[in-house]
Amino acid sequence: MRHLFFLAAAGLLAQSPDYVAGMKALEAAKYEEAAGHFAKAAQAEPTDYAAYFHLGLSHSFLDKHAEAEAAYRKTLELKPGLYEAELNLGVVLLAARKPADAVPLLKSAAEKKPREFRPNFYLAESLRETARPAEAEPVYRAAAEIDPKSAPVQFGLGRTFAALNRVDEAGAAYKRAAQLDPSFRDTLFEMAATYEAAKRNAEAIELYALFPDNATARERMGALQIGTGDNAGAIASLEQAVKLQPDAANRYALATAYLRAKQPEKAAMQIEQALALEPKNLDLRMMYGRLLRDQRKFDPAARHFFAVTQLKPDSLEAWKELSAMLISLENYPQALAAIDRTLALGERSASIHFFRALVLDHMKQYKLAKPDYEKFLAMSQNQFPDEEFKARQRLRVIEKELNRR
Repeated sequence: MRHLFFLAAAGLLAQSPDYVAGMKALEAAKYEEAAGHFAKAAQAEPTDYAAYFHLGLSHSFLDKHAEAEAAYRKTLELKPGLYEAELNLGVVLLAARKPADAVPLLKSAAEKKPREFRPNFYLAESLRETARPAEAEPVYRAAAEIDPKSAPVQFGLGRTFAALNRVDEAGAAYKRAAQLDPSFRDTLFEMAATYEAAKRNAEAIELYALFPDNATARERMGALQIGTGDNAGAIASLEQAVKLQPDAANRYALATAYLRAKQPEKAAMQIEQALALEPKNLDLRMMYGRLLRDQRKFDPAARHFFAVTQLKPDSLEAWKELSAMLISLENYPQALAAIDRTLALGERSASIHFFRALVLDHMKQYKLAKPDYEKFLAMSQNQFPDEEFKARQRLRVIEKELNRR
């Protein structure tokens, strides 16, 4: 916190031995020692606001926010409106994530010295962090007039414009910050996220591309490229993301890109490796189950869908997939149990009654199959003409079978 103010008016400073020793320690950056001396000086003379001020300053340099706040508040109690104390306390409160408390102090400091950079800058920061971007903007602009080459001001303006949904101005401010100070280049990553939120994907991709060695940037770039249909670009981005950070999330994203590019074998490899890392990840299991299903590997697909139902018994999606696999495997008793579970979970589609009737039909439970065929036909209303034809044909057969009994 070396941007804090020392007390300017030397004539007001106490001259006790502890105070003098504290000032020497403070100037030598021995902040713990300085705090000890200033605490003694303040204890010896409780009305000495300068001792409390420099006690707060010592604690500020030690990042002891609570202690610094208490000392600065005591200073202002003894010397109301002291500019240096208002400014320093505002900065401390901002650092302690209390921006709302900082606003009135920094506003008062800025009013006292409107052409000083620091009260304007920190007031703007506190306003922005209290979700008051419209108020923050003119204060940032005042700070920018005082110091046109301040990268933190431009960065703050960028965030403010983003909060106001003024995306073009936000982009210009972020880029200006990066131009003024190369250490702010990473803030362009934040701007990329702003473009992404505004659905300006091409511009987001352009900025994410500036971070080839950042796994998150590669992942977001790949996800956006999938959305734009650039499967080859997405694969390249996500392969790099996996190389940089081979976690389950990046492997899942890469698998999605492979599937979009009709490369199911590569997708399966990524999902297998992701599942080895996160065996209880339901999205991965569902994805793998569907991939196996599409490859007509019904038995392993069923095992994955079943695993999801065990991890999340109320997953209607998993029970439906499991029932379909069990029907394909001609495991009718278990398929019936799975279908009944979907009904218990609230499945109300016409097709579920068709499949339930079909299973019961295969099990030769014609009396039970009949009402499900009838319910399917009543609900379908020409939505599934092929299945409706089959249902009517089977009902005729079932009627004859039941009449014979």
